[in-house]
Amino acid sequence: MKPGLLRNVLFWIHLVSGLTVGLVVGVMSFTGVAIAFESQIVDWADREARHAAPPPSGTPRLSVDAMVAKVKEARPGAQPTAVTLYPEADSVVVVATGRNSAVYVHPFTGEVREQGAQGWRAFFNTMEDAHRWLAVSGDQRPIGKAITGASNLAFFFLGVTGLFLWWPRKWALRAMRPTLWFRGGLKGKARDFNWHNVIGFWSLPVLLVLTVSASVISYKWATNLVFTLTGNPPPNAQGPNVSPPVPVPTPAPGTAPQELDALFAVVMKQAKPWETLTLRLPTPPQGNSGGGRPEGGPRAEGGPGGPGGAGRGGPQASTFTVREQDRWPLFSSVQVSLDPFTGQALRTETYADFNSGRKVRTWLRFLHTGEALGWVGQLIAALASFGAVFLVYTGYSLSWRRFFPRRRTQTTTPAAAVPESPESKTHAA
Repeated sequence: MKPGLLRNVLFWIHLVSGLTVGLVVGVMSFTGVAIAFESQIVDWADREARHAAPPPSGTPRLSVDAMVAKVKEARPGAQPTAVTLYPEADSVVVVATGRNSAVYVHPFTGEVREQGAQGWRAFFNTMEDAHRWLAVSGDQRPIGKAITGASNLAFFFLGVTGLFLWWPRKWALRAMRPTLWFRGGLKGKARDFNWHNVIGFWSLPVLLVLTVSASVISYKWATNLVFTLTGNPPPNAQGPNVSPPVPVPTPAPGTAPQELDALFAVVMKQAKPWETLTLRLPTPPQGNSGGGRPEGGPRAEGGPGGPGGAGRGGPQASTFTVREQDRWPLFSSVQVSLDPFTGQALRTETYADFNSGRKVRTWLRFLHTGEALGWVGQLIAALASFGAVFLVYTGYSLSWRRFFPRRRTQTTTPAAAVPESPESKTHAA
């Protein structure tokens, strides 16, 4: 196929694809900007609610079991699913009661309070729902997820074809300048063309990473491909946490699990300076009370009835997620699995223990949000997503002008036209 014909074919495919998925891409891009700094904003807005006023001198700290019991007493319909401790003495204890819900417990008085920053939390939940499945709920949610997943793949294709259409026939600075930086004084089609090319060029590397990582998060076949390409067997489960269950020796009949405080003490003793310690609590087999978890969160390896309760296949390990203060990568954590009956360490797993497939898969998960590189990465991801919003706008604007050109009646001598690059004659989206 001749280069000119190939360019023309790709242009029309690029245009039609953009018109088809543009609105969905625009929603995902806008909401991506909105949730870019969710963790920092919520932490800032919630700082007062997480503070536990010091009790009178000599007041003993409640046990973790007692705090979980306080939550069950205060919220009869809630099923505690995880407990998170912080090293600061004046910090509350967080008891999760579902995927996106939790309560704070005063470690000395047992007061159960709601999380703070409820307005911000509701806003981010709405933005995340729109970002992942277009804010649909219930039985319609898989449909929304399928649409966003397919649109994301189409956006990746738009980026690749857009690069081909942008690629200059002659590598000369004068010819490339109009598509490398913004030009002042432009209006209408010339302005939109300039914006579309400049924003597309500078944001493309980040957008390709965002779309590839989103595909790996959305599709199991994409996760399997990562493992296959790195020479590792694909995992049975989707997500970055794909470790097999830890076998627990069968205890003697009548042996009761140790108290949670004793298990936490074992982990604290062997951990380096830490930011958070999270224990995933067991849930009933019916699991209608928050069995889900955010991707990358602690694994659920407890059985019904308490840590190590006999679930399907026998007793389950009590697994802790340790977020260390000085860690690399920034998203890494240490998984410590204990025998809930003896407190013996059964397995300690760090990022270094992952095979290459799991390492790449985990990096992709956190590159998608930018968190892999801290706030700098989040800022870069947000700017690229903001640029994608303008790509959608300028793409639709150029397409409108192509299909519905404005008729002009020239009564005066027209002003000198702003020169456009050769590609602008065929590029309209």
